Amino acid sequence: MSVVVVGGGLAGCEAAWALAERGKAVTLIEMRPHVGTPAHRTDRLAEIVCSNTFKSTEITNAHGLLKAELVLLGSLLMDVAQQTRVPGGAALAVDRSMFSAMVTERVTQHPNIDVERREVSNLASPAVVATGPLTSAALAAAIQQRIGGEALAFYDAIAPIVSGESLDWGQLYRLSRYGKGGGADYVNAPLDRGQYYELIDSLLQADQFVAHDFDEIPYFEGCLPVEEMARRGRETLRYGPLKPVGLTDPKTGREPFAVVQLRQEDMAGQMWNMVGFQTRLRISEQGRVFRAIPGLQNAEFLRFGSLHRNTYLNSPAVLTAHLSAKDDPLLLFAGQLVGVEGYTESLATGLLAGLNLVRMLDGGDPLIPPDETMLGALLRYVHMANPDQFQPMNANFGLLPPLDRPVRDKRLKREALAERAIGAMRSFACQLSVVAA
Repeated sequence: MSVVVVGGGLAGCEAAWALAERGKAVTLIEMRPHVGTPAHRTDRLAEIVCSNTFKSTEITNAHGLLKAELVLLGSLLMDVAQQTRVPGGAALAVDRSMFSAMVTERVTQHPNIDVERREVSNLASPAVVATGPLTSAALAAAIQQRIGGEALAFYDAIAPIVSGESLDWGQLYRLSRYGKGGGADYVNAPLDRGQYYELIDSLLQADQFVAHDFDEIPYFEGCLPVEEMARRGRETLRYGPLKPVGLTDPKTGREPFAVVQLRQEDMAGQMWNMVGFQTRLRISEQGRVFRAIPGLQNAEFLRFGSLHRNTYLNSPAVLTAHLSAKDDPLLLFAGQLVGVEGYTESLATGLLAGLNLVRMLDGGDPLIPPDETMLGALLRYVHMANPDQFQPMNANFGLLPPLDRPVRDKRLKREALAERAIGAMRSFACQLSVVAA
């Protein structure tokens, strides 16, 4: 009997690999290229379409802690991410093309995985459904009919990517915030007071794309369009993605009034992502507004910002603690579809779904990581949040239970929380382990 994994994104690939590595025959079904999406550009597995960073690797950062936990669980994608890593300070940034190519090669060449290219419109177990935020209309309808409850939707925005050759490097300077990582992994465009407020005015006045019923669908707060942040107050961006703290301009010896950061997208340094500039501005307006930023006057946009529709389930209302249908423990859901936000969070739920499905197929019970771990705390939120107010969540230290002995120093507190989490995950990994075939 073959186990079906629906969706060839991050979570689906992680689930398929976990199953296959432990001797299960897997049919991984991906609808692309037969059915496209508004965001994907290739038919590769694990194509990442928003940022090219998996965020921090430091265990005193929630995302870094989650990565450390995934390494203990044997994550495929964390291994590939390390092999395709590009400079990104303390962040795990990857060459997205190399990343998806390597994942596609490893998954398609696994002897226990058969990849099928077609759309799925009905559900049967055993299976992991990990179709992500761009689930097709046909499958979304099938999911809703199968498990009941309402699927919620919001729009996610993608930041532009510009060509490195088109930048005026004389107006820019290399520096990671506080010199983290390689110390000079980011490129910074300093703004004085006048330039900053001119940018705010341009964002507020620019024409933007408006989809049907767009304003009735809420954004995820962690990925607001840049023009929406500007609309919330003229200082919002200066205390958000454009904050100058820790980015002293070497030309002046002072922190600028505001800073636009660019992050390297590929190993060759040919593509640069405009950090925090996810947008729904029309393409013509993006060129006009963003080329007014110092150093970007002649910017060549390799990818303009855009919008895509995200779909996720009201998991607290319709799924079990291990994210299965309530009437069928072998029909599991994973990825952003269950209401986690972020690459690492998404693949983490896929990995756990695959490991738990192996356990259940072998006659065991599903297991959830301890609450003291970042993954366990995230799953607890997804399962126990108020269904009437449920929104996607990413990894953060606020999810973890407090220490037995309070620690006032923020860094020392996070170090203690991380140490506790790693210890708990090591024990859980031993408990969860299944001997690979």
